[in-house]
Amino acid sequence: MREAFTFKPAEFVPFTDRKVLDRVRNISREDMEKHPNPEFKIRIVPDVNSIWVGDMFSRIKESDEKDKKIVIILPNPAPGTYTAVAELINRFQISCRNVYVFNMDEWADDQGNVAPETYTAGLKYSVMKYLYSRINEDLRMPRDHIVGPTTETISDYSQMIADCGNGGADICYSATGWAGHTAFIEPNSTFVCDSIEEFLQMGSRIVTQHPLSIAENSQLGLFGMSGDVASIPPCGATIGPLDIVRARNRFEMHQLTTMGTYATWQRMISRLALYGPVNLQVAASIMQLMPTSVYVSELIAAPINCLETMVY
Repeated sequence: MREAFTFKPAEFVPFTDRKVLDRVRNISREDMEKHPNPEFKIRIVPDVNSIWVGDMFSRIKESDEKDKKIVIILPNPAPGTYTAVAELINRFQISCRNVYVFNMDEWADDQGNVAPETYTAGLKYSVMKYLYSRINEDLRMPRDHIVGPTTETISDYSQMIADCGNGGADICYSATGWAGHTAFIEPNSTFVCDSIEEFLQMGSRIVTQHPLSIAENSQLGLFGMSGDVASIPPCGATIGPLDIVRARNRFEMHQLTTMGTYATWQRMISRLALYGPVNLQVAASIMQLMPTSVYVSELIAAPINCLETMVY
């Protein structure tokens, strides 16, 4: 039997309730599609990305067929998803004239200046390159229909989404980060407040990234997947919890692993966001309060065990 050894987690760890952590860590695969909120629907699937492609394409197709506006909040980078969606749009000749895209976040420097669209590791740069530019010109949405936060607009960004979407976006696609964030809604940043009710009314702003988010982003292909933490912009421009609340539909994805292997930083925070208490230290947990479609890959749903003979 392994000898017990107890300790207090490091001070920068956002959520440290050991009873909760032990409970969610040990949830079985068989129980992972169960949730007390029947409108918070969790599905374990082999491939989350293909479902995202299908959902996004079907909504764009419907906007063409019914000639109605659709307002989408998109995470980035997701080049594989957006290339596939663009290919389907071209193949089936779907007009995107009614499609409006709002990037959920963008990098910012230590002074709060938001990265320009020309920044090649930028998040709007990615959606422009892999979605917008790959759609045939005759089918493409007007260029000004793809919007990202800027230094000048960040304080009004939530209102811009609401104005465009008649109160809010039609669909918000999202994923949970290592610190429990969604977009750059980070713990212990400028989203600090006294209650969940207040938190849910907070809009777009500039935030300082949590150390775990910087570590996570250093594994992105955009930055070489090499732990190069000094290359990560320290701040971000982001939507707020209010934009998630206002969205008429929410589509949450948990699928991030290291090159498709068992190794991932997301397995534990996924469990905490989906099955832990709704709390200010794990921003993504607020989705438990709302109707949300959640897709978790089989790899993320795998058990958390001691792999004694493995190193990294």
